[in-house]
Amino acid sequence: MSHCISRRDALRATALVGASSLLRVGSIEAATSAGFAKGKTPALTTAEIASIEAALGKKGTYAEAQATHNTALPRNDLKMRIKGEPVPIPFGFGGWVAIKHTLDGKSAMLMSDMVLLQEEVAPLMSAALANGLEIGAVHNHFFYEEPRIFYMHLHGMGTPADLARKFATTLKDSKLLPANQPPSPAAPAAQAGNTATSAAGATPTGKELFDLPALDKIVGYSGTVNGPTYKYTIGRDDLQVVMMNTEMTAAIGLNSWASFAGAAAAAHIAGDIAMLEHEVNPVIKALRAHNLEVVAVHNHMLFDQPRMMFLHYYGQGPAAQLATGFRAALDQLGKPRTMPAMDGMKH
Repeated sequence: MSHCISRRDALRATALVGASSLLRVGSIEAATSAGFAKGKTPALTTAEIASIEAALGKKGTYAEAQATHNTALPRNDLKMRIKGEPVPIPFGFGGWVAIKHTLDGKSAMLMSDMVLLQEEVAPLMSAALANGLEIGAVHNHFFYEEPRIFYMHLHGMGTPADLARKFATTLKDSKLLPANQPPSPAAPAAQAGNTATSAAGATPTGKELFDLPALDKIVGYSGTVNGPTYKYTIGRDDLQVVMMNTEMTAAIGLNSWASFAGAAAAAHIAGDIAMLEHEVNPVIKALRAHNLEVVAVHNHMLFDQPRMMFLHYYGQGPAAQLATGFRAALDQLGKPRTMPAMDGMKH
């Protein structure tokens, strides 16, 4: 009896195995996104929130529906330029730290995204590790920026108070600690886009610089004015993503966003798209079809289920045109996984 296997048979078997694997992974993603009820994270107590804010030396915001406390960490000490043009810090040079309980309430998670000069990365990494925090990713978010900026994502587990203290100790000798930062430029506080106002003679805000109703109509969401910028932040409500028994939601970093700076006729856009693995290339195609540059594709988290990828993009042009590209990328999310073409396997 001959046991020889032809090349055609081997290729056919490989294709069948690959197809069954893709179907199996696709069914897992479908079950994760549709078959599980959303978790109910225990709320942070008033005392826990107070302990976080005391440790960090700054008042944060509490997203009650997501049971998440978030503290903004803008790099107001920096003067940023992209392609030689000044851009405001809220355009994409503000870090954050968020804390929430695990689903069972027995512990809490800290997640952070920190904005760092190149020479700040290694010292902050060593400080984080020395304080019991872990590094999830280090990468770029931009092209063409001056000075060169990197972003470091880190996480930790413990009580809310302990996590805040560890994080504050990590930052104590850096420019990132709120106490070591100059105040944000005088401007109206971040507000819903359709209610933001500017005092007479003040620097124009995103409300004056952009046609917000027109952008909202294109994107399908309302954004937020933050000084001279306008930003959309959109969660993945179609998914339940869990990392270390903690539900990942928009307030703790699982979101797609787009930030606008400049003016309606000549705007900058920068942002991030949160994707399942099979959504990565459709999103890339949509962005490139609208002449937006794909800056980076990478992870932000470790041990997340399902596995999430994040894509950063940048573009210049009329704001409405840029918004159309962002909307096209969003339209690729939440679609069923399809089998790749097998035409190249034929012989």
